Amino acid sequence: MNIAVYAASSTRLDAAYYEAARAIGHELARRGIGLVNGAGNMGLMAATADACLQDGGTVTGVIPTFMVEQDWHHKGLTRLIETADMHERKHTMAMLSDACIAMPGGCGTLEELMEVITWKQLGIYLKPIVILNLRGYYDHLLQQLEHGIEEHFMGERHRDIWRVATTATEAVELAVSTPLWDPSVRKFAAI
Repeated sequence: MNIAVYAASSTRLDAAYYEAARAIGHELARRGIGLVNGAGNMGLMAATADACLQDGGTVTGVIPTFMVEQDWHHKGLTRLIETADMHERKHTMAMLSDACIAMPGGCGTLEELMEVITWKQLGIYLKPIVILNLRGYYDHLLQQLEHGIEEHFMGERHRDIWRVATTATEAVELAVSTPLWDPSVRKFAAI
């Protein structure tokens, strides 16, 4: 099993975010689950990968060639996959993983999360999606998603697209235990 972890590359974060990133990495290694991430050499991406590797886990990093050319990639991963662009990166990460966890992050992390939610709503991606709402980071996004359901931009059933965790251990557990999405959802894609 492999879990994709969407995580920030920022280095100016509160220690609690780094602790959670390392906890996810340690938990994945402990359970024998491979980590798939964006192959960054800084921030939460690197912290998750380093913790997983430290405990004997495997990490597959997926990164566009232009980022490798900028030397932004982690050089100690189990496997490094270069892609032509960001679109291919996201698709590759999703296809290599059996679930995904979105840690707190900036525009890139938000964009990855919203795209995979959209794919699941359309029945393209049927795997578990877990939002790690550490320190209430995603409270406003979760309120916005709820507002979208209330205003009928999404259906009631779409609440089941994602799960919300508040700790790293809970995030991994939800990623492992949440059942696959029913592919018949495609007929409900139009509200």
